[in-house]
Amino acid sequence: METKFKLVSDFKPTGDQPEAIEKLVEGIEKNYKFQTLLGVTGSGKTFTMANVIEKIQKPTLVLSHNKTLAAQLYAEFKRFFPENAVHYFVSYYDYYRPEAYIPQYDLHIDKTADINEDIARLRHATVRALLERKDVIVVASVSCIYGWDSPEEYKEQLLTVKIGQKILRNTLAVNLARLQYERNDFDFRNGRFRLKGDVVEVFPKESETAIRLELFDDGIDSITEFDPLTRDIIKKYSSYTFFPASQFITTAERIHKYANEIRKELAQRIEFFRQKQKLVEAQRIEERTNYDLEMLENVGYCAGIENYSRYFSGRQPGEEPYTLLNFFPKDFFMIIDESHITLPQTRGMYGGDHQRKLTLVKYGFRLPSALDNRPLRFDEFLKHINQCIFASATPSKNEIDYSSQVAEQLIRPTGLVDPEVEVHSATSQINSLIKEVQKRAKKRERVLVTTLTKKFAEDLAMFLTEKGIKAKYLHSDIKTLERVKILKSLREGSFDCLVGVNLLREGLDLPEVSLVAILDADKEGFLRSEVSLIQTMGRTARNVSGKVIMYADNITVSMKKAIKETDRRRKKQIAYNTKHNITPKTIRKAISDLIDLPWKSKKEIEKIGDKTLLSLSTEQFSALITELEEEMHLKADILEFEEAARIRDKIGELTKFYKKRRKK
Repeated sequence: METKFKLVSDFKPTGDQPEAIEKLVEGIEKNYKFQTLLGVTGSGKTFTMANVIEKIQKPTLVLSHNKTLAAQLYAEFKRFFPENAVHYFVSYYDYYRPEAYIPQYDLHIDKTADINEDIARLRHATVRALLERKDVIVVASVSCIYGWDSPEEYKEQLLTVKIGQKILRNTLAVNLARLQYERNDFDFRNGRFRLKGDVVEVFPKESETAIRLELFDDGIDSITEFDPLTRDIIKKYSSYTFFPASQFITTAERIHKYANEIRKELAQRIEFFRQKQKLVEAQRIEERTNYDLEMLENVGYCAGIENYSRYFSGRQPGEEPYTLLNFFPKDFFMIIDESHITLPQTRGMYGGDHQRKLTLVKYGFRLPSALDNRPLRFDEFLKHINQCIFASATPSKNEIDYSSQVAEQLIRPTGLVDPEVEVHSATSQINSLIKEVQKRAKKRERVLVTTLTKKFAEDLAMFLTEKGIKAKYLHSDIKTLERVKILKSLREGSFDCLVGVNLLREGLDLPEVSLVAILDADKEGFLRSEVSLIQTMGRTARNVSGKVIMYADNITVSMKKAIKETDRRRKKQIAYNTKHNITPKTIRKAISDLIDLPWKSKKEIEKIGDKTLLSLSTEQFSALITELEEEMHLKADILEFEEAARIRDKIGELTKFYKKRRKK
């Protein structure tokens, strides 16, 4: 009997959630491929999506644009569906420096990677769940569009054992090694096995518990699941299936079959370079590929085995790679969270990866077939989608154009409404701004001011200070801990006005802010686009007195659309509050020394004191490490490898210190 999705919550849909849920479910039943959920921040979009999943009863992939948001969504869906399989699938690298070649410096950079074993376990658990059950929700980052083994080949590698099965202990060990399990009789952890007489103990890659196989008379006498720490028996099995311990698994038969094909490609490539009089490249590709083939034929594995994945997965040149999406059934359901960010990120992933590998191929470091070890192209990604909902407060034109319908969710449970918007002349914007800030300061309210450049932000903050206004500036050059202090001081009332360039950064949740002033609002561009303006205006949507002033001499198309959309939402929210006799109240949020720190701390993390570090909960510390990993990956992507290595080392130091002190 199949387990069904069962939503567990003390809350019921309120506001316009029931209407949005009904509309989306109806669209799915009508076989709409794409729909959009336009939900303002704080309206409970995740709860709405959970209700949709329960009603449609389909395996679901929730796609997020970064690890931190994916982790938050994973935790929410885990709470909503405690009886179902909710899994987390993100990049498993603590540190990743891709193989690259920089021709202008004749510099080849080897691939370096540190794998986070906990995340690796969760990834393998995801694949296992998708192969074994239907009630699965996977919350993933865009790493899910990178290559994996084909489902068919992956299934072929499974090792199933049963009580009464005749098998020798050594045969079991060989079969486990074929699945990339490592024998280690002393350090027993995920992806390893150990032998003790007639007992074989295996720690599956995807599990937090281990499996003990007891043999008698050359057969399996018992199969039990146990706690590796306490060794307590948890469960007994009549049969058990072991999944591969590595993402890329191949067999001696497959290696033998495709090694000759790789040699043929190598011969063609050597000839190509020689005809071009590129003798260095010819020698380089010959030596590197022959070394890899020797390792594959003798050990069954080589560094960079994924570069030969096209052969081992039986694909043709240019054919799309297998990914996690191939493990879902064809009728699966997808939610793309913060779609206005996630979709462009998904669209752009192929280009950067392809360009880097193209350089490696051009200079003889990799065979052309390495280009087929890649993420999905955007058109390939779209073909995998069965039915999908884009969820965003500011969906772009792309999402709207794709969608058969748009469901709106504009009502906040708190009753708070979008802010009033006024347009003032830019000619005297500074003098006007001073008066507006002074008004708010008297009422102990705060002001955010957005500028177009860092220099202007600094100069304006200094000018306001000279005029007797307590002001500070904030931009990307500000060190992380200094940023934390500035935000905390703003909330406490140490100063009244914060000036910045891009105040759309996550974590800028400041209920005390009653005014957002947008300077030079009529300068069209990324920071003054319709989406950016709406997002910026939303920074004062947590205060009942929220107001936005745009300083401009011309009303741009973006301004007109942003104002119209905000007014439309505001009218609907006010009408709902009036009808239901709801009085909005400003959100009250405790002012903490850790404001945003666990989620957003990056560059200056080494300055965190022991007391602060130890005050973090396990969840907060995990999120802190995740954010550091994001920064590390970013540095590696832009080839700042020394900085990436420094962050990697700091992650190790913090993790070691935290675990050691917490044990005490």
